[in-house]
Amino acid sequence: MSQSNRPIVAFLYDFDKTLCTTDMQDYAFIPSLGMTPAEFWAVANNFGCENHIDGILAYMYTMLREAERKNLPFTRADLVEKGRGIVLFPGVEDWFARVNAYGEEQGIQVEHYVISSGLREIIEGSAISGEFKEIYASEFYYDEDGKPVWPKLAVNFTAKTQFVYRINKGVLDVSNDRDLNASMPDDSKRVPFTNMIYMGDGLSDVPCMKMMRSYGGQAIAVYQESNRTGVEDLLAKGRVDFIFPADYSRGTALDETVKNILRRMAITDRLTEENAQQLRAIGRSEIPEQACLF
Repeated sequence: MSQSNRPIVAFLYDFDKTLCTTDMQDYAFIPSLGMTPAEFWAVANNFGCENHIDGILAYMYTMLREAERKNLPFTRADLVEKGRGIVLFPGVEDWFARVNAYGEEQGIQVEHYVISSGLREIIEGSAISGEFKEIYASEFYYDEDGKPVWPKLAVNFTAKTQFVYRINKGVLDVSNDRDLNASMPDDSKRVPFTNMIYMGDGLSDVPCMKMMRSYGGQAIAVYQESNRTGVEDLLAKGRVDFIFPADYSRGTALDETVKNILRRMAITDRLTEENAQQLRAIGRSEIPEQACLF
């Protein structure tokens, strides 16, 4: 089967505390301000609450304001450079190659996407930025000198679901709302919801996890000891399908379960195609209700 004819499976990742160990601003940006993460986030959150500003826009503004107050450089290139300091969970750096290779063995094409409330610029500086087909994250618009002048994209927790639909339809350009909202038959959508795996770490991921659970995809939460109780609560309340320690190394429970999911998705796709071929052979294009699989 050619690459273009293979079923596509999409992994959708939150970033902070899902692929890396803490909020991405905590590694290099906030220390450059001479602040602790607790101090910075308290300032950003208080500013948002006092002025009734969306939390994502509030932290983006606070980044700008605090850098200006301390006469620190704040350019796109500077933020990308600060992404070099991101610390990834064990196994993350070679995770993508391993998952892609396993998908190849199963006859499926694997794609990876980020859907994050963090900053795209910092993610682009990380060691894994080249692994993603698209990075959907908050971002500034910059002038010709590379200085931020306006928020280009602010990805809050509920806005994350928009990007799930974009991936589903294959309308990846965030400026293209016309095609995103246009009617499209389910069988022509590029990545079915049933071929999606969302990976996150907590309550901020619940809207996307709920989509996976409602539409037949898979929702996985990873945890460190500091947020284990909250993640266990997500499982107990039926908000996720699986929970695992944030260790992506070969042979871990997370690694083995994802392989099982990919294998099941590949088998389901093959059975669905076989059923469709039989229907076409007898001159039927639609799948009758009693013939639906799973």
